[in-house]
Amino acid sequence: MKDYVENDTMEFGEEEKKVEEERDEKRREKMAERGNWSGKLDFFLALCGSSVGLGNVWRFPYLCYKHGGGAFLIPYFLSVFCAGIPLLVIEIGLGQFTGQGPVTAWGMISPLFKGIGCAGLVIQVFLDTYYVVIMAWGLYYLLFSFNAVLPYSTCSNDWNTPCCFVQAAKEKVIDVDTNGSMTRDTMTGINGTMATMMSGSFFNMSEECPNGTTSPTVEFWNRKVLQIHLSEGIHDVGAVSWQLFLCLILAWFLIYLCICKGVKSSGKVVYVTVPFPYILLTILLVRAVTLPNAVDGIIFYLKPDTSKLRDSQVWLDAATQIFYSNTLGQGFLVALGSYNKRNHNFVR
Repeated sequence: MKDYVENDTMEFGEEEKKVEEERDEKRREKMAERGNWSGKLDFFLALCGSSVGLGNVWRFPYLCYKHGGGAFLIPYFLSVFCAGIPLLVIEIGLGQFTGQGPVTAWGMISPLFKGIGCAGLVIQVFLDTYYVVIMAWGLYYLLFSFNAVLPYSTCSNDWNTPCCFVQAAKEKVIDVDTNGSMTRDTMTGINGTMATMMSGSFFNMSEECPNGTTSPTVEFWNRKVLQIHLSEGIHDVGAVSWQLFLCLILAWFLIYLCICKGVKSSGKVVYVTVPFPYILLTILLVRAVTLPNAVDGIIFYLKPDTSKLRDSQVWLDAATQIFYSNTLGQGFLVALGSYNKRNHNFVR
């Protein structure tokens, strides 16, 4: 009886081992079909690219200014070390260990955990929906930037209103005594309808522009790009802007070209798409610090206001920003890690 039990146990153990080997073999075949990063640098650049997005470029400076300047960095870095880094390691490690996408990877831990992967997938779909629209806006501006004179730097376009002023002209008007007079030449940059002078004297604009003047940049955005003036409200969808629609199609097409061959194509694209934003941000930084009173602006922006730390909203926004900055909880990091080799030391 004892020998029978031992033989039965050995047979069961061999069958279990055989099943495990077959499962590993299928997993290796599936990973071979999906492919891997061609090098460690591919994964590193893709990871850096996920951090340089709207969450960091737009949202972080706004939150830093809103919540006490340099004081906001205290809850932010605490959130990084307490939540950001641990979750980052967990998600990448999960994808690397399983070699699967977020839904399947979480499901391999427990079938109930598939909901985590599905939730991240839904979040990613919603994010991509409006991120691509912002890409379309960027392409729209890029196409207009090839003009010799930038259309959003002047008030002589057909979409401009009589209240449009360029900054240089606005400064000249402010410097003029209200009881004095000025020639038409001093009105350079103002829309032609505003340049009409009554007996050479400076007239009052309060009736025609009750909300004050607007810059050509704002009018280009509101009246040319978004065409807000053609809509009566949020209930009025309005007609399709074909220029923006074509830019949206172009944005989706560029995304398709980047991912059409999976990791093989996207792994090569990151060598261009990731360093390029850093180069542009460096150029903008150099330009910003060389402007007049740049130091005063930086001090005003980063000057700590520790009283803000008593507000719970500051800590909540800091923790939320971590998820935006590192694309946590979206399944993206799990997907990136799944293309690593299983023995890759991504922590290092």
